[in-house]
Formats: sequence, structure tokens, C-alpha cells
Amino acid sequence: MIDDIKKLKGFMPHHEGLALLKWSETFSKYGPIIEIGTYCGKSSAYLAYGAIKNTQVVYTIDHHSGSEEHQINEEYFDEEVYDKRNKRIDTFPIFKMNMEKLGIENVIPVVAKSELVSRSWQADAGLIFIDGGHSMESALNDYHGWKNKIHSDGALVIHDIFDDPKDGGQAPNTIYKKALAEGFELYERIDTTVCLTKV
Repeated sequence: MIDDIKKLKGFMPHHEGLALLKWSETFSKYGPIIEIGTYCGKSSAYLAYGAIKNTQVVYTIDHHSGSEEHQINEEYFDEEVYDKRNKRIDTFPIFKMNMEKLGIENVIPVVAKSELVSRSWQADAGLIFIDGGHSMESALNDYHGWKNKIHSDGALVIHDIFDDPKDGGQAPNTIYKKALAEGFELYERIDTTVCLTKV
């Protein structure tokens, strides 16, 4: 079943997805998994397979209207997730279909903006995975909104870390460096995905 995740629409390479699965299994002992930025659920599936080992759930937080780069005339626009009737991106139907297709039942979708949800979130997470909008404003909002919602033994995971600006946007790398400066340390890195724990 894990190999079936590779076929899903999304931007998570399989080897980095397997790292998500492993970290999810390790840190879901301390609380639920929270994913910021879900798209069509590819990374959600890896996280869910890891969390189920501890009978834990994954909360996916996404407005499902696409990030800046998914909009019409942008680099990652995909007509398959464009709702022509409402004239907007809507990734939720494919996300829901993917979870059903894989038989995943421990994912709880929260269809809302990350910043809005973080204001009222109370429970500590075992792991928070930030992979939302990649503008500087979005990345900083996600980091500041969620960094204090992690269990003391939990982890913060950030995707799309590019050391060279030529390889990709620098907003995720900015919040990675900010986290290191504010009391997190590197637990493990698999290519563009980093897992951090509190010092």
C-alpha cells in the first residue's frame, strides 16, 4: 500500500515521504500529527501510515484553494484541480478521493487557513509538518503560529529546504534557520526535508 502513495498527485518525493512516515511513527507517541499544507494528500498519506502505529491521528490544515504558485498562470498551475464552475483551485475532492482509495481513516481534514486555526489550537502535537504557502509571509505565519504547539519531546518538520537560491525559493529555508536560532536542533535531514527537535 505504501508504494501506492507514489502514484498520487503531489510534490513529495518517495524517499522523503518515507522519512515522513518514519518520523510520524517516532513522534506520534507524544501527540497527534499536524500537517500545514496538504494539496492532494500525498504527504498526508505518509504521515498517516506512520501515525497509525501509535493509533494516532493526522490533522491536515489547508484551505484547499492552492498556494500562490498553484494559481492560474503560475508555475505549478494544474487544470485538474481547477474548479471551472466556481473559477478557483479546489484540491479537496482529490484529497478526499485519495484518502478513500488508500483506505486511510486516521486523517482529520480541517479546511481553513493555517493562521486562523493556530489561534485557537490547544493540544500539543507530536509532530508539526510545515509545507504550506512558500511566500515569505505565508511561511513565517505558519512558523510563528505553530512553533509553540509542539510537545516538548515532539518534532518540527519543514519541506523544501534549498541551500542554494538557484534551486528553489528561500522562505522554507528562512524559517528553518529561524527555528535553529530559537531553540530547535537538527534531528535528521533527508534531501529537502528537515526534522527538528527542541533543545
